[in-house]
Amino acid sequence: MLCLFKIYCKCFILINYPKFEMIPNYFHNEASSTAASLLQPFSIKLFSILSLCLENPYKPQYNGGIIVNPDLQNGSQGWAQFANAKVDFREFGGNKFVVARGRNQSYDSVSQKIYLEKELLYTFSAWLQVSKGKAPVIAVFKKNGGLTIDESGPAELYFESEDTTVEIWVDSVSLQPFTQEEWNAHHEQTIHRTRKRGMRIRAVNSLGEPIPSATISIVQNRLGFSFGCEVEKYILVNQAYQNWFTKRFTVTTFANEMKWYSTEAVRGKEDYTTADAMLRFFKQHGIAVRGHNIVWNDPKYQLSWVSSLSGNDLYNAVKRRVSSVVSRYKGQLLSWDVVNENLHFSFFESKMGPQASYNIFALAHSIDPRTPMFMNEFNTLEQPGDSASSPARYLGKLRELQSIRVAGNIQLGIGLESHFNTPNIPYMRSALDTLAATGLPIWLTEVDVQAPPNVQAKYFEQVLREGHAHPQVKGMVTWSGYSPSGCYKMCLTDGNFRNLPTGDVVDKLLREWGGLRGQTTGLTDADGFFEASLFHGDYDISIAHPLTNSTASHSFKLTSDDSQPSRFVVHV
Repeated sequence: MLCLFKIYCKCFILINYPKFEMIPNYFHNEASSTAASLLQPFSIKLFSILSLCLENPYKPQYNGGIIVNPDLQNGSQGWAQFANAKVDFREFGGNKFVVARGRNQSYDSVSQKIYLEKELLYTFSAWLQVSKGKAPVIAVFKKNGGLTIDESGPAELYFESEDTTVEIWVDSVSLQPFTQEEWNAHHEQTIHRTRKRGMRIRAVNSLGEPIPSATISIVQNRLGFSFGCEVEKYILVNQAYQNWFTKRFTVTTFANEMKWYSTEAVRGKEDYTTADAMLRFFKQHGIAVRGHNIVWNDPKYQLSWVSSLSGNDLYNAVKRRVSSVVSRYKGQLLSWDVVNENLHFSFFESKMGPQASYNIFALAHSIDPRTPMFMNEFNTLEQPGDSASSPARYLGKLRELQSIRVAGNIQLGIGLESHFNTPNIPYMRSALDTLAATGLPIWLTEVDVQAPPNVQAKYFEQVLREGHAHPQVKGMVTWSGYSPSGCYKMCLTDGNFRNLPTGDVVDKLLREWGGLRGQTTGLTDADGFFEASLFHGDYDISIAHPLTNSTASHSFKLTSDDSQPSRFVVHV
């Protein structure tokens, strides 16, 4: 793995990747051929980045973990020359550090041999400084002969820089392993803090006296967390599909029916019949709809008559499209995907200038100012190597859009399509953490997994769990709706709406999260109290008196809003 940092000469910079994991068979070629012939680099999964600049660095995190002599207090112990660098061990102001100097190649450096185990997750941090100016420095993890999926093995950590005129100074290095169980424990802590809330009920009689041993039954009628699935128009004519879908989901996205190529296949002849019917159906069932999409920036999906336009003709056609669809559904949708995939593609920018996305967002917001306007992009979570849609690139585009000041400040949202092959879960968390710093709502908008059948459901569950556990993720939609012509990449059911393994994952998680009318039961204590930690959502409670068999019922909603009551007194 090659981790690139910009390092300055004035102070030590903390480079902190709080989680990464070995990924077998992922290789990089950035190292020179000489270095690569000695050691094959392997990939690590990244979690998040923190930079801090100090003249004297802090002690190594986790006491260095598996790094020997992490703070250089024992001189050269554990550290060695890498390639042809000259290595010194220095002290300044009571702080000891190691220096790689006399460097003629980027990889002339200092290194330490380590042993990495498969299926573990690691934290990595180091304090780095260069001797003059500023220069990019790369932390490299390499392993002899590469990695296979079934083996752990020895590896080597070193630091390199293309600027061979600088010395690389290293101090307080840490590499700490974590088990999957420890990772999962972090999930549970986050879920308890952000998705659940304590509830306390007291059963009393007509005199206000507590009723001990009263039977409590709490049924969750609606999941508080927005979770759904994409659909096509086929759902309108299939009762079995309707029953299966409406039992499970609280939000949906139309696969094609609201897109430009569906509503205006012929220039000037708009037809919203199908989209209108689908919206009516989901309103009747209390299922929210995401607006997908106003325009799509991929040239491959432009209607031929749109592609043929240019200049004012295209500008006017786009303006009519935005005005038409946004005005028609104003105030009826959960959100809008405005210029779909405008990091990877630039059809409208190529025809209308670099401000095309900005202008389309501004127009949509001016028409429907109360509905959040989302960017929607792929590979921001899925592929660490796709620089077109990296978290940094995503944030750059968001900053442009945040300057829109039409009809008040624009409400923006972060849409992450999440079309995975083999999910890189710690990197996924890294990207989510980076984007969450904006404070904007994050949605996983098109979740699916294209993988062999024996691992597809497993990977799908990993992605959904990671998304649900992140506090800034406000909803998830899977891209796995059924169609007689086949699903996009992944189905949840067969043609008779019997669950496939991926559908079983959905039901399993819904039961965990309180969906599918999850039930909690128990007895009141000696003082008439019953307490439980419940997922956010809508609930019905029934209480039965242990002696008189009289019953009472009550409905309530649990949210993250502390101003909403979570303590109830029920007279039985």
